[in-house]
Amino acid sequence: MAAIKVLNMNGSEVGSMELNDNVFAVEYNEPLIHQAVVTRLANERQGTKSTLTRTEVRGGGIKPWRQKGTGRARQGSIRAPQWIKGGVVFAPKSRDFSKKVNAKAKNAALLSALSKKVADGEFIVVDELKVSAPKTKEMAAFAKALGLNKTALVVMDNNDVNVIRAAANLPKLETMPLAQLSTYEVVVNEKIVMTKAAVEKFQEVNG
Repeated sequence: MAAIKVLNMNGSEVGSMELNDNVFAVEYNEPLIHQAVVTRLANERQGTKSTLTRTEVRGGGIKPWRQKGTGRARQGSIRAPQWIKGGVVFAPKSRDFSKKVNAKAKNAALLSALSKKVADGEFIVVDELKVSAPKTKEMAAFAKALGLNKTALVVMDNNDVNVIRAAANLPKLETMPLAQLSTYEVVVNEKIVMTKAAVEKFQEVNG
């Protein structure tokens, strides 16, 4: 087991804790992580676009003019694609973009992504995360103290509404309870910050 420093909200070291190698030292599996991220993005697509083809556009049942003798190009229907208000060629239709990945693969991808963050030194543990009121300045000071200059994800063991509201106006700082953590959030954020209680709970479940 590897040891990692535990910081407080001021960025000072207040101790250390052991990380379970079965959770935070998993071999990097890029194809599995890619599958988990693609599945997440695909499941967020609505797929509600729909345009009418020439068979679905109303009207156009009669030939607009006779085949020969008018001097104009022959036409069979005013709902053909070349006509205004005509049907669309290869029209996009509603479809289901959702994908599935089994629970074991999903969990393995998450462990692999988190292990990569630990190996790259982009994983931070804090002893606790509390704010006196849902005010942005407290979370902004926290982010500055920990050097969270780029995108960062803060994972808590519970759903602390005050912390979530305090960070809502910080575009580069995302907060969420441990239960909502997924591979996508780990990948898209440069640094991952977890409370000590969240790490212990995560290791208990996955160890």
